[in-house]
Amino acid sequence: MSVTDNLGACIADDWSPVIGDPSVLGWVTVAAYGLTAVLCLVASPRHPEGTVRVFWATLGIVLFGLMINKQLDLQSALTAGGRCLSQMQGWYEERRAVQFIFIVAIVLTGFNIAIFSLWALRQHLRAVGLALIGLIILICFILIRAAGFHHFDEFLNTEIQSIRMNWILELTSIALIAINAIVIIRRGHLYTGPKY
Repeated sequence: MSVTDNLGACIADDWSPVIGDPSVLGWVTVAAYGLTAVLCLVASPRHPEGTVRVFWATLGIVLFGLMINKQLDLQSALTAGGRCLSQMQGWYEERRAVQFIFIVAIVLTGFNIAIFSLWALRQHLRAVGLALIGLIILICFILIRAAGFHHFDEFLNTEIQSIRMNWILELTSIALIAINAIVIIRRGHLYTGPKY
């Protein structure tokens, strides 16, 4: 049996593609990701500026990926893969250092994406400002979840009127992106004049 087969078998022992959040709000979040992804893809060609079109199209693809991940819990497969690989290669005892490096890499990547997006779209904030705020909140939410720090997990699981904080943060960020996309779609016919 090859290393790839062993790794695949090990991951299959720890993870299987099951519904990650079968609650009503879990499915609402999945639907929100899907609807907002479609709105972003529809908004993309409605703006004359190429950078803005690329932003909306990329955001639509990213949201579609997050929709799939929301219920398949693919990050758990990644975690299982890391655990299996560390055991197979003999560095399981040093996994904390690797986890720390991985988390720092994720945080830096998310931070750089946010900064680059703000810089690249700085002249188009009227067209994408609300979506950028939503994207930054979403990146922060994803980074907090990926880090898995105990105190952050406690915060995300805090309930307000039986609604968990993680649902509030996630759905708010998606709603901001959706609202901005709807504005672009509705005003699309007006964007034949000067660029922002």
